[in-house]
Amino acid sequence: MNATFDFSGKSILVTGASSGIGWATVEALRASGANVVAAARNVAELARLAEETGCEPLVLDVSDEAAIDEALASLDAFDGLVNCAGIALLERAVDTTAASFDRVMAVNTRGAVLVAKHVARAMIATNRAGSIVNVSSQAGLVALDDHLSYSASKAAMDAVTRALCLELGPSGIRVNSVNPTVTLTPMAVMAWSDPVKRDPALQGIPLRRFAEPMEVAAPILFLLSDAASMISGVCLPIDGGYTAR
Repeated sequence: MNATFDFSGKSILVTGASSGIGWATVEALRASGANVVAAARNVAELARLAEETGCEPLVLDVSDEAAIDEALASLDAFDGLVNCAGIALLERAVDTTAASFDRVMAVNTRGAVLVAKHVARAMIATNRAGSIVNVSSQAGLVALDDHLSYSASKAAMDAVTRALCLELGPSGIRVNSVNPTVTLTPMAVMAWSDPVKRDPALQGIPLRRFAEPMEVAAPILFLLSDAASMISGVCLPIDGGYTAR
């Protein structure tokens, strides 16, 4: 898929960049001329991404507030942010523990809030209009078995998107979410390889297939671009129609 826009001269921060949707987003942004700071915890994969795309790697754990403060304080203002860092700890509701719930919320929601805070502050201080895209999930829009913590974190992320839209809009900063279905990262390909698990899930998707990473990256680039200049506060399903039911 060719997902290119003109981001020449634009600087974008992408968290969760070392795999899956984050990786595809970095590739697409670099192909579109953007300067990209790619943040993640996986040092080896970040180095490989930097070698392949020319992005600037940044080792960062978004669940660590002090690490976020230190890392972002030394960076110049960005024109855009993609909050893609996330984890999923799937367990039955009756087996949910405080530790697992807090861990998922710390990465998926709190991390996104803290990174967005720093990026937005710098945008405002430099009178720089920009765009923030939060990578949420269909699990934030509908209930899924064994997804209580994950669903809560993504529904909260969508609420964060709306709150940021309201507060940052007067500064010319747009904020949106994308809400993808199962996306075929290497880990997801393995996780959904069993037909017993895969086939019923596909039956719930009108298009009868899962998403490819670039099919999520392309709408992210659209929302970052000037083509979406009047779009803010939106939670955009990228799910082949799953949430239309």
